[in-house]
Amino acid sequence: MKTHVTRISFTLLVLAAIFRTTNGNISLPEIFSDHMVLQQKSDIKIWGWGKANEKLIIKADWLTEEITTTANTYGKWSLIIKTPEAGGPYNIILKGHNQVILKNVLIGEVWLCSGQSNMEWTAEQGINNAEEEIKNANYPDIRFFSVYHSSAEYPQYHITGKWTDCNPETMRNFSALAYLFAKNLHQALGVPVGVINSSWGGTPAETWMSEDVIKKNDFLAEASLKHKPLPWGPIEPGRLYNSMIFPLIPFRIAGVIYYQGESNTVNRYAYKEILSVLIQSWRTNWGYEIPFYYAQIAPFRYEKQFEGVELREAQRRALIVPNTGMVVLSDIGDTVDIHPKNKQDVAMRFALMALNRHYKKIKIEDSGPLYKCMRIEKNRVIISFDHAEGLHVKGDKLNYFEIAGQDNIYYPATAKIKDNQVIVQSNMVKIPVAVRFAWSNTATPNLFNSANLPASCFKIE
Repeated sequence: MKTHVTRISFTLLVLAAIFRTTNGNISLPEIFSDHMVLQQKSDIKIWGWGKANEKLIIKADWLTEEITTTANTYGKWSLIIKTPEAGGPYNIILKGHNQVILKNVLIGEVWLCSGQSNMEWTAEQGINNAEEEIKNANYPDIRFFSVYHSSAEYPQYHITGKWTDCNPETMRNFSALAYLFAKNLHQALGVPVGVINSSWGGTPAETWMSEDVIKKNDFLAEASLKHKPLPWGPIEPGRLYNSMIFPLIPFRIAGVIYYQGESNTVNRYAYKEILSVLIQSWRTNWGYEIPFYYAQIAPFRYEKQFEGVELREAQRRALIVPNTGMVVLSDIGDTVDIHPKNKQDVAMRFALMALNRHYKKIKIEDSGPLYKCMRIEKNRVIISFDHAEGLHVKGDKLNYFEIAGQDNIYYPATAKIKDNQVIVQSNMVKIPVAVRFAWSNTATPNLFNSANLPASCFKIE
């Protein structure tokens, strides 16, 4: 039956392509539409379909000359258009067998926002200060593109979605995190910002990456088999990539923010490689090293001991991939709600990372302390961190540090800060060999740096 359905689907795709070609009307992927935002000061690829061997002309308000291209024998065409500095609104006119006018187009910064439910979560579903946020969401220079839920066995060329202006009604049911991130960028940069929300609650990372990439990696292929079918969405490798990411490529974006991981606790041992390969494969497909910033999942009462913190540790270790960043959420989570309502601080941390690292608009500390190295002096462990300037404790004493000896039994350790390092020891461990920090699913540690950003959990053996 599956083979029969697949053949029918393929036949329908072929018929649709033939219809487009013989009909001759210019058509575009839905990502190109009225109200869209194009990445500023870039070479933008625009593509679509028309009549076979048809000559097409494109004219944009900011261009002094027309650009021409010719469709191939299958009716597929593409061209490169240069964008100016941020501004607008503009119109873009495409002429061929018919004419298409894209209206109210802005030039600015475009970010892809992806992941599972914490990225998808809307103000209507419940965030801090929701009604006030909705009421004040009047930003005509912020634009939303929502990719509607769909899955597919094979890569698709069309998605269902549309660009809209930001106003209280459109913001209400859009990704709250994507909106708040866009608002922070817009206010800091003073340019139009477009955010593309392509997310689906409860979905594992494997379904957001190409099936071929996973099949070629035996470790990932085996790890992906740990997922069991779910009633609310696909879990198979590639299904959402094919329908909700592939059709966006190579629409020019400035970067990606990503909030996902809760659905990968089942194969958390593989998540460092899963996330690393996802990032690298997206960059390969887009053709450049996209800045990729992701959220470390917040503390929560997961069913199995350590499954949440082990996933967080895998996320920390994935920072080995260049041009990535991780926002730590241990101080703004909710251990009894997997969807913390404080999306404002999450968005601010993402925005500060983008403004500091990608735009170089501000020079600030944008990360919490991250484990760097340790050395052992007799019965003490001295831990050094990156992003450690102004290391301090919120409260009376540091918590959640543990050390172990050769027996691998961990004991609570006393910890103190000295010269932006942490010194830990325990009377129960004479010769320490391992250390861990915030090592529980619900740990909310109190170690921060001068930017009041929390330290990430870690385990070093």
